[in-house]
Amino acid sequence: MSDHFTNPSTDEIRALLRRIKTIAVVGLSASPNRPSHGVAWALQGFGYRIIPVNPAVREVLGARAYPSLRELPEPVDLVDVFRESSHVAGIVDDCVALKLPALWLQDGVIDEAAALRAREAGLTVVMNRCIYRDYIHLIQ
Repeated sequence: MSDHFTNPSTDEIRALLRRIKTIAVVGLSASPNRPSHGVAWALQGFGYRIIPVNPAVREVLGARAYPSLRELPEPVDLVDVFRESSHVAGIVDDCVALKLPALWLQDGVIDEAAALRAREAGLTVVMNRCIYRDYIHLIQ
């Protein structure tokens, strides 16, 4: 195993975006001017089911919000993270414990050690990329 994290190939990211159906968006804001809100709204428009994960809100974009990944009522295909990098290690702990298949860390969300740990636990991991921008470039 390398101790340096590299993202999956473009083809692997494209396959991931085609495979997933349900996305838990960690840090999804109810404020329309926040990047997390705009990206999640766009993902809904692309046909994905969004589950907000944010202890500060009850509902976002018409979907019930949950305080943490561990409180989700069902498994998800992807965890998309809009939190500061300092929160990533704990999010990875939850993803590994819940045996979730994939983790996406948005632009500027970087924790190489946690990303490597998630990948070693079997998750597909994308770091420091925008899922919206990749969808536009790779799927549409």
